Amino acid sequence: MAAKTTSAFWQRAPQDTRIIVGLSGGVDSSVTALRLVEAGYQVEGLFMFNWSEDEAGRCQAADDFDDAAAVCEVLDIPLHRADFSREYKARVFRYFLDSYAAGRTPNPDVLCNREIKFDAFLHHAERLGADAIATGHYARLVHDESGTRLLRGADPGKDQSYFLSAVPMAALERTLFPLGDTYKADVRAIARDAGLPIHDKPDSTGVCFIGERDFEGFLRQYLSGKAGPVRVSGGPLDGKTIAEHAGLIYYTIGQRRGLGLGGVKGASQAPWFVAAKDLNTDTLWVTQDHDHPELARMSLTTSTPHWLIEPPQLPRRCTAQVRYRQRAIDCRIDPGPDGGLTVHFDRPPRAIAPGQYAVFYDGDHCLGSAEIVAAGHSELEIPASA
Repeated sequence: MAAKTTSAFWQRAPQDTRIIVGLSGGVDSSVTALRLVEAGYQVEGLFMFNWSEDEAGRCQAADDFDDAAAVCEVLDIPLHRADFSREYKARVFRYFLDSYAAGRTPNPDVLCNREIKFDAFLHHAERLGADAIATGHYARLVHDESGTRLLRGADPGKDQSYFLSAVPMAALERTLFPLGDTYKADVRAIARDAGLPIHDKPDSTGVCFIGERDFEGFLRQYLSGKAGPVRVSGGPLDGKTIAEHAGLIYYTIGQRRGLGLGGVKGASQAPWFVAAKDLNTDTLWVTQDHDHPELARMSLTTSTPHWLIEPPQLPRRCTAQVRYRQRAIDCRIDPGPDGGLTVHFDRPPRAIAPGQYAVFYDGDHCLGSAEIVAAGHSELEIPASA
């Protein structure tokens, strides 16, 4: 991180402040740039190439770059480009593969923010002379004399503070989120009214380097799963082997879709869920009980936490969420093994998955996060072997 100036960027007049916006060619980052231009900042765009290929051998990023360039032409601002694909593969994708190989379910969006958007991109922007950076995230940052605080975005359906919880505070201190107080429904109207050519461009979905393609098929290009039995936990078929899976690495706790378990003799027509993965025996445990104890554990342990506040005195009460789309649940944080945390919930979150992140909040204030190492014991112990 470059040394701070004597006057923080947020204390300076907009016309004296150079902001480089991470432009993806989508509507959110484009409206981010628009708002900063309208506010009087010195604005420039920077397009990041983070992935070099897609399944058709055609680089989708090239089309996105063209869209970003068209937006910059309308806004009359310069556009830079930078290739971070080497850093992405070394610092995000490698960890992604290693985590799946170890039976975890990683969150590459959290890693991409920490390692690329608020590290590689930030440093590149600093070399270009930026006072600060901005992105189209739906989260709020408060910069004042007491420091910087990360808050949930105003739109509860789009809040992305979960994905930003592992970003170093030193990076957030040099960042603006102009969409933090905006609802997604309003962003497209803003882009349309401003004449931005991407106002009706569909949002990107899925993991950035996978997109909408078949996830298991993508993973098979890099990892080979080890086949094993699919066994039932609970109900009339308890303990029975009903199928064979292609590899535990292709499944995550709580997964419902893509199991291929329709028409099991003696089972109801209710959906199946992944209840547990036994890495010692390569057994995939499934259930038709939506409220199975394995999917409703009351505690978890984490790796060393990343705090966006002064490390709190433990134990501490707060709320935590264990997946992006889940609600935060009241909990107590205690010291855990190996410098990590133990989190005890007042009511169980659904489907705690090692490799995901537990993100901690005090109201809207994001306190920090930690990668989930393991879920606590359930009331029902699944046997270790057949």
